[in-house]
Formats: sequence, C-alpha cells, structure tokens
Amino acid sequence: VIGHSRYQESKRIAIFLSMPDEIQTEEIIKDIFKQGKECFIPRYKPDSNHMDMLKLSSAEDISSLTLTSWNILQPSDDDSAREEALAGGGLDLIFMPGLGFDKKGNRLGRGKGYYDTYLERCMKHPSGKPYTIALAFKEQICEAVPVAENDVPVDEILYEDC
Repeated sequence: VIGHSRYQESKRIAIFLSMPDEIQTEEIIKDIFKQGKECFIPRYKPDSNHMDMLKLSSAEDISSLTLTSWNILQPSDDDSAREEALAGGGLDLIFMPGLGFDKKGNRLGRGKGYYDTYLERCMKHPSGKPYTIALAFKEQICEAVPVAENDVPVDEILYEDC
C-alpha cells in the first residue's frame, strides 16, 4: 500500500479504522502522518446511510475517539471542530473496507450504502471523485458479488498476491 503510486501522489486520504475481521490499517495511518499527508476517517450516522470523512490530527488522536454500538471508533456526534473532507479540499484517495469483492471492482459492504452515498457526494465536489482502493484478504475475492444500481465500483482492489 505504502509503495503504491496513487498513495504516494495523494495528499488527502480517507481510511477506515479497521474492525478485527478487516485488513488492519493502523500502520497505514501512522505512515500517512509520517509522510505529512492529511488523514480523514469515517463518522457514520446511525439509522441512515449518511457518512462524513473527518480529519484526524495525528495517529494518537484515535485514542480520543468514541466507540459506537457497532464497536467502531469514530469522532463523537458533538465533535464539530474537525474538518469534513468535502467542506474543504475534497479527497485524493479513499481506502475502502468490504466483506467481498469481485475482479470487476464490485464491492459487498455491510449493507447500509455509506460509501456509495459518500462517493455520490464526492462526485459533486469541485475536486471530483477520489481514487478508491479496497483493502482485502485474498479469501474475500469472489467470482461475483451482488450489486445494486447505486453501487459504485472501486477503482482497484489490493490483496495478498494480487
């Protein structure tokens, strides 16, 4: 990931804080700060498909986040001091989680459509749609995953031996 040309070129990067069953992102987050890039993480709104990407000030900032009922760390709802990526310069790159992927770039998420809805908003931003890279285990690569009309395929899937 760290040697990837898209990562190297990107200044404003959104990345998920990994759950135990996902590719672990902690070292990538540390590298984002080491390289002087800006790091944004998701804040999901429960009972909706709305998600914002909010800026982290440092890798250590993660310890100030609150744990949701889904066991995900994220900025609290009353945390209004953080920059939302689309309120500023947009994003260059989004690292995306998922449960399954196919070689056409289709992604099976957890069913709420958070990333698809967020990418729709990105497309309306002056900086346009960011490049998207899914981080996966090779066991998550399938022949085909179910897709709906509003699903946005990822640009690239990185997994072991790809």
